[in-house]
Amino acid sequence: MPDTPASPTNPLVTGSDIARLAGVTRAAVSNWRRRYDDFPAPSGGGANSPLFDLAEVQAWLNKQRKGQDVSDEVQLWQVLRGAYGEEILGGLADVAQLLTALKGKKPSALPQHAVDLARRLAEERSPSEVVSDLAERFTDSVRRAGSDQVTSARLVRAVRHFVGDIASDAVVFDPACGIGTLLLAVGSGPEVRRYGQESDARSARFAQLRGDVAAETHIDVTQGDSLRSDYWPDLKADLVVCDPPVSDTDWGREELLLDPRWELGTPSRAEGELAWLQHAYAHTAPGGRVVMVMPASVAYRKAGRRIRAELVRRGILTQVTALAPGTAVAHALPVHLWHLRRPQTPDDSATTVRMVDLTSNDPDGPLEASAEQVTEVAQIDLLDDLVDLTPGRYVEESHRDYGTEYETLRRELSEQVHRLTELLPALIGEEPTSILDGPSVSIADLVRAGLVEFGDSEPVSTSDQLDTDFLRGFLHSTANSRRSTSASGTFRLDSKSARIPQMDISVQRRYGSAFRALREFDERSRRVAELSRQIAMLARDGLGNGALRPQGCSSSRDGWRRPLTESGTD
Repeated sequence: MPDTPASPTNPLVTGSDIARLAGVTRAAVSNWRRRYDDFPAPSGGGANSPLFDLAEVQAWLNKQRKGQDVSDEVQLWQVLRGAYGEEILGGLADVAQLLTALKGKKPSALPQHAVDLARRLAEERSPSEVVSDLAERFTDSVRRAGSDQVTSARLVRAVRHFVGDIASDAVVFDPACGIGTLLLAVGSGPEVRRYGQESDARSARFAQLRGDVAAETHIDVTQGDSLRSDYWPDLKADLVVCDPPVSDTDWGREELLLDPRWELGTPSRAEGELAWLQHAYAHTAPGGRVVMVMPASVAYRKAGRRIRAELVRRGILTQVTALAPGTAVAHALPVHLWHLRRPQTPDDSATTVRMVDLTSNDPDGPLEASAEQVTEVAQIDLLDDLVDLTPGRYVEESHRDYGTEYETLRRELSEQVHRLTELLPALIGEEPTSILDGPSVSIADLVRAGLVEFGDSEPVSTSDQLDTDFLRGFLHSTANSRRSTSASGTFRLDSKSARIPQMDISVQRRYGSAFRALREFDERSRRVAELSRQIAMLARDGLGNGALRPQGCSSSRDGWRRPLTESGTD
């Protein structure tokens, strides 16, 4: 696909931009691309986020007379918003009920104008597409309000990608299904059976009707609090997907302390996400999977350490995927997908956890991870005092070139140390005396005479009879520091009241050269200290994990000594 950059003469627009131009949803634009052979071909971008030439798009819209009048879709949304207000979900459900073959009776609250518009749209497209477009418009309106009431389109795309293909007769469950977005997004085919539960009655009704109007899948959604009142206690699913309520401290811990679902440990009040995770796992059949949306902080919070350790120790956690910032609606920070699998037998459990770090990717970009974004981590390497499951921590470490990094730091440290000895100026010892007790001049007088001016913070000589390094060296000397220290011990350097000795310019330059060398010596000393800390830490880590070995030691394990517990001699 061409990758033409946008320019003033060749502006490119996204599918969302086209939707705004035409007054329709992004789904409608996608539908146009499928239905009309003459729709402009992409002029840039990628397969997941194509860009189109604005002039070509405008010409096509004019030719098709789209966007010149308020579309029926926009009119329907406006009528529903006016009739239902903040209860707009009830209006969407009423439209879905109207268009459902099994429940086609007109709901009493639905205005006749909305009925006419919905039926006309359903004839032009299909009932399922009309309801999907309304659901997408609702999602967009909630997203603009900065709410997590619904799962974002980016998050749905990510979950669908990582779920992949499922069996045609699979059982799918979402215990916090909202308006059914995730529940309906994964898998395909009439044999897939979908079950959901949602605490909000309006959302649950709309989710059920979205499945009914599609008429191509079995769906059963019930209203209720999944944690406190599990409607499906005996359900065992092949796949559980969930985007649970975040930071919910009122999830019912006190009344659920002895609940058998907490087989990995009872979550604290602050770890409601881990309650939802265990609820999802309790509904997973042997060999079944869980793909759970989790805030990034759940991977390292202290309160959840014991439950995370059990997930790893029992071989239940198979993968953690860190998604790009901006994937979720109201989260600037990245969110994670936790992948769980219930072992069929004790020998079927995972022995490693796959860590995938996509945090450097564009949220609309490809979801396939490069080799540098993935690593397999052994269980033992996760079971430390933190049990930190943040992918970036392990991905970066696994692709670290210890040998090259160690040699680079070692070479730089050697050069810096060698340079340090050369920097120290040759100084001759004399009887201690205060050089400022002799003829001297204040910096304030030099400023008034126009011989010194201040830049950002340090004074600068403007005269060829005054050396800048000489000036700065004496400004920060011990003698001037003592002058700036009060009886209480408070230090505040007053540059303009400081004094410098009066010396010939040739002597000033010798002093200035010494002060300049000492300043660089001081800077390099700090760098040497930092390099020493880095190289010592790197060497210890590399020797400990096998990435480095001492010279003269074989890299082959065949040459290693037998364990000391074995009898006999080498």
